[in-house]
Amino acid sequence: MYPPVLGRTNPMFVTSKEVRDVMTNSHPGGLDTIGARPIPPNIFGIGFGLAGLGTAWRIAVDQHLAPHEVSDVLIFLAALAWLISLCLYLRYALTTRGALRADLHDMTVGPFASLAVITPILLAADGVAPYSRSAAAVIIDISIVLVVLLGGWFTGIWMRGGTDLDRLHPGYFLPTVAGGLVASAGAAMVDQQRLAQLMLGLGIFSWIILGSMILGRLIFRPPIPDALAPTMAIEVAPAAVASVAYFFMHGAHITTFVTALAGYGLLMVVAQIPLLGRYAHLKFSLATWAFTFSWAAVASTLLFWIDAEHVSGGRAFSYLVLAAISVLIGSIACRTVVAISQGHLLPPLVSPAATLAPATNTSEPEVLVAAN
Repeated sequence: MYPPVLGRTNPMFVTSKEVRDVMTNSHPGGLDTIGARPIPPNIFGIGFGLAGLGTAWRIAVDQHLAPHEVSDVLIFLAALAWLISLCLYLRYALTTRGALRADLHDMTVGPFASLAVITPILLAADGVAPYSRSAAAVIIDISIVLVVLLGGWFTGIWMRGGTDLDRLHPGYFLPTVAGGLVASAGAAMVDQQRLAQLMLGLGIFSWIILGSMILGRLIFRPPIPDALAPTMAIEVAPAAVASVAYFFMHGAHITTFVTALAGYGLLMVVAQIPLLGRYAHLKFSLATWAFTFSWAAVASTLLFWIDAEHVSGGRAFSYLVLAAISVLIGSIACRTVVAISQGHLLPPLVSPAATLAPATNTSEPEVLVAAN
């Protein structure tokens, strides 16, 4: 359980009552966090989102819409963000007793940890493969092994039962659905077709099972907390990422399967419209990065469709798609830089005095969601 005083010295990091109502069994066993800065697992969403933008521009490069330097720079920034996030998180995990175990067993924030092993697949496929396909294949294969192991581990933990349905959120797509589909795309980009097919199956069947459960929770249960509301944008991602994986396997050819994926994807995109009002009132936080990869995947799918269908004025439409996704992710990145400069992005350092302060309510663990 997170120490009950975490974040209470700074109202920018105090968890809302909504989140505390959901987080009823977080971080068992206690943490020794004296002098440590808590690093939430969703910090890996930064590198993941930037890598998604890099993939969109890599597709543009393949379609002769842009020079390769553009995607190279984006992938470099994504790799840098992933590496910094990894160093920060490992430092926290190694200096805070029980932190890693607590995060991996946390039924709300745990799934975000999977982005640490998923993101390198995109970095290798888009940043390394154009220059060394064999080196990229090694990185992708190692990452896929980690994705399968971590996805299976999370699935086993969930299968033990006892999880309150209200704790379910679209972030549960990440370990298996995003992991499987991104792995499929990455394997296809280094010509490992059989492995790509295997991971496509893992991702799609996980999507079918988890998707119905998550959508049922969103429809029939109380609204998810504001701190998790951006994860509803992840609903647009599975169909788009599955489409991208299929296109990388078979080229930009429209088939019945891809068209069916587009139908469901269109439904989820339109479903985001009634949610815009809620999104507009959310405070900026690391969770805002949930919008980035999801919409980058949609943008990548649109680029493939425009190319495959030989749309009249397709070049102009492709540039509009690239401009829109670049502005979205670029604005979130700029806002992140501002939050970092102001010291508002991450939870504050926990002093010994704060840690020893008496708890006012030890039954309600705090959630490390930095809001600005």
